[in-house]
Amino acid sequence: MANENRAVDHNFKYDVAAQPGGEQIKFCFSCGTCTAGCPVTEVDPRYSPRRIIRQVLLGQRERVLSNPLLWFCETCYACSAYCPQNVKFGDVMRALREMAVAEGYFQPEFLQRVRNVDRLSHAIRLELIQAALETRDQSDMSLEGVAAAVAQKIKEWKV
Repeated sequence: MANENRAVDHNFKYDVAAQPGGEQIKFCFSCGTCTAGCPVTEVDPRYSPRRIIRQVLLGQRERVLSNPLLWFCETCYACSAYCPQNVKFGDVMRALREMAVAEGYFQPEFLQRVRNVDRLSHAIRLELIQAALETRDQSDMSLEGVAAAVAQKIKEWKV
């Protein structure tokens, strides 16, 4: 109930739009195609780009900037591929994260930790794809065969 009583900040969308990456936020009309195309929502249904943008447009500054889900975006830009208004949600999320840190909702160290996680996850993804490519010409194309090759690649991988 306390979340619903938070003050409305009518300038929030303008503040986001003034940030690098946030310029197109005001063009969103909440159609939901960003959420429909988001791979994160397949893993965690609590995450919704549409809801976050809607909250920005409604002036729910504290709710948005304090929300841990703000950090779930993988900035893969799948949402942007579907957006009829060409809103670059990944860029908006970067702007919101910067604002969340600048306004004290999260520590700068947390932002750096998330950036490190992003780099690590991209590196792991590339290694996993390489392992899958290396097994594509082998007779064992089963999931178990690919998993074994991936497991071997992870053992070899240096952090």
